[in-house]
Amino acid sequence: MPISLEEKISHLPLKPGVYQFKDSRGNYLYVGKAKRLRNRVRSYFQSSRSHDGRIRLMVSKIEDVDVIVTDSEAEALILENNLIKKHQPRYNIMYRDDKSYPYICVTPGGRPRVYPTRTIIRDGSRYYGPYDHVGHMRRMLETIRKAFGLCTCAVSPKMIDKSRGAPKWHSCFDDYLKNCSGDWDEEVYRTTIEKVEKLLSGKTDDLIREVKEEMQIASEAMDFEEAARLRDSMISLQKYNQKMKIVANKDVHRDVFALDVDEELGEACGVLFKIREGKLIGKFHRFLKNIEGTPRPVMMQSFVEDYYTSQLAGAIPDEVYLSDPIEDDGPLLEYLWEQRGKKVPVLVPQIGEKKQLIRMAVTNAGLNLGERKLEKQKAEKERIPQAVKDLKQFLSLSRLPRRIECFDNSNIQGSDPVASMVCFVDGQPRKSEYKRFRIRTVTGADDYASMKEIVMRRYKRIKREKQQPPDLILIDGGKGQLNAALEGLREIDFEGHSDVAGLAKRLEEVFLPGRADPVMIPKTSSALKLLQRARDEAHRFAITYHRKKRSDRTLKTELTDIEGVGDKTARKLLSEFGSVSKIREAGMEELTDLLGAVTGERVYRHYRDET
Repeated sequence: MPISLEEKISHLPLKPGVYQFKDSRGNYLYVGKAKRLRNRVRSYFQSSRSHDGRIRLMVSKIEDVDVIVTDSEAEALILENNLIKKHQPRYNIMYRDDKSYPYICVTPGGRPRVYPTRTIIRDGSRYYGPYDHVGHMRRMLETIRKAFGLCTCAVSPKMIDKSRGAPKWHSCFDDYLKNCSGDWDEEVYRTTIEKVEKLLSGKTDDLIREVKEEMQIASEAMDFEEAARLRDSMISLQKYNQKMKIVANKDVHRDVFALDVDEELGEACGVLFKIREGKLIGKFHRFLKNIEGTPRPVMMQSFVEDYYTSQLAGAIPDEVYLSDPIEDDGPLLEYLWEQRGKKVPVLVPQIGEKKQLIRMAVTNAGLNLGERKLEKQKAEKERIPQAVKDLKQFLSLSRLPRRIECFDNSNIQGSDPVASMVCFVDGQPRKSEYKRFRIRTVTGADDYASMKEIVMRRYKRIKREKQQPPDLILIDGGKGQLNAALEGLREIDFEGHSDVAGLAKRLEEVFLPGRADPVMIPKTSSALKLLQRARDEAHRFAITYHRKKRSDRTLKTELTDIEGVGDKTARKLLSEFGSVSKIREAGMEELTDLLGAVTGERVYRHYRDET
C-alpha cells in the first residue's frame, strides 16, 4: 500500500539534495534545495513556523514530495536551478528578461570561431557578456578585428555543423577582402584566441603588457614587420581600454549584484555589474516575478544562484558584492569555491567605494522597474477589452466602439426636464467627461423631442470645437428615440461620423439605423453587459440631476419666498432639519436658536399663518 506523506517525510535522509513538492495531479508546486533534506521538508509542515500566506497556501496543496540526494550543497544548487527551469513550478521565483541580450561566443574545438549572437546553445561554447547595448558589443568586435586580425563574422543557424555543434567555415566579407583568419597556422590561431579571451574577460592591462613584450622581442629580433603589427595591436587595445568606464581604483575582478522591489508592480529587478580590473565591462538585468510575500534575502539568493549556475556566468570573480544579504550562503560559497579553486568572499558592503558601487547598481535596478511599469501601463492602456471587440461583431459596426457616449432623459410629468450623457472608454466609465443638460426647447413630457435636442446640442459643439467624435452613440430607448436622435444628427450634418444604436430596456433589444428588426445580443455576452452598464449609468446620472434641480426649485418656492430668508438661510435650514416638512413642524424655540429671534419667528409664523 502507498505510504502517507507524513511517513514519507519521516524517512527522508539527513543528506544534501533537492526536494520537489507536487499537488494531487502531479503538477510541480515548488523545487528547493537543502543541506539536510528531512529537516528542511519537515519545516514546511510545522505549525510553529511563521510561514507567510503564500507558503501556507502552497503547503495546503502538497500531496507528494520527491527528493534527489546529492553529494554536496553545490551539486544541489545546480540541480535545483535546472529543475526550476525545466518544470516552472508555481511557487518558485521566475524570471522575465525584457530583451535578448547580445553576447560574443567563442566556440569549442581546435579552431574556435568568435562571433556575435543573441542565442545561447549548450554545446560547450563560451559566452562573453552580456552587453547592455549592441553598440558596446560591436565596439569589442571591432577591437578584436583591429588588434588581432581575427574574423568575427556573424554565424546563422544554417551554418552550424550539427554533427560537431560548431559553425562551419564559410565565405565571409573578410574572406572577400582577403583578411579572413580561416587559413592561419594552427599555433598562431590558438595563441590569438587565448588573447581574445583575455580581452573578453576584461584583462586588458595584462594583455597590453603581454603584447608590448612580444613587440619588443620582435623588434630585438629585427622582425620589423611583426613588430609593426604588434604595435598596431597594442594601440587598438589601448584605445579600447581608455574608453572603458572606470568604477573602482583597485584592479580586482568583482561581480556586483543589486536588487530593487516594486510592490505595486508585483515584480523585482536584479542588476549585475561585471567589473574587471576596476572597469565596468558588462551589465545586465532580469525581472523577478511571482515574488508575492517573498523576503528580499530569498530573492537575492535566487538571483545570484541562478546567474552563477547558468552559462552566462563565465569566469568566477575574486569578490562578489550584494546589495542585500542572502538567506543561506552555504551552497553558493561552496559552489564558487569549486568553480574558482579558492574561496570567493560574498559580502554586503556598508561604506566606501564598494557601497557606492552598490548604490549605483540599485539605482539602475530602480530605473529598470520604472521603465517596466511604464511599458505595462502603456500595454494596459492599449489593450482592447473583449467586450468591445464582441460588440463590434454583434452589431456589425464600422469601427471598434472604444469610445461610447450614451444619452438618457429624465422628467416627472414634464416638470424639470433634464438629460445626461455618460462616456465609456475601452469599457470603463470616464466620469470627467460626463455631461448634464437642461432641456430648453421642449415643453411637457416629450422624450423624442428632448432626445433630438440634446443630441443636436452635443454634436454641434463637437463639430464647432473640432473634437474627435465617439465611435458609438448609444440612445437609451427603442426605435422612436433612435429615430429622433438620427433626425437631429441629419439636421446638423453629423450623420455618418459615428455609429448609432438604441437599447430598449424591456427585452434588451438593440435597434440600428436602417434595420426594421432589432438585434438580440446573447444575455450572457459581455458586449450586452457593456451596453447595459452604459445605459444604467446614464439613467443614474440623469435621475441625480433631475432630483437636484427639483430640490433647488422646491427650495426657491417654499423657503426663499419667506420674507428675510435667502438662499444661504434656506440651505442652513435644510442642513439642520433635513426637509421642508421638518422645518414646517419645527417649534419657535428651535427656529429662533438657529436663525435668531426675528428671522426665526418669521419662518415659524409663515407656516402657522398658512394653516
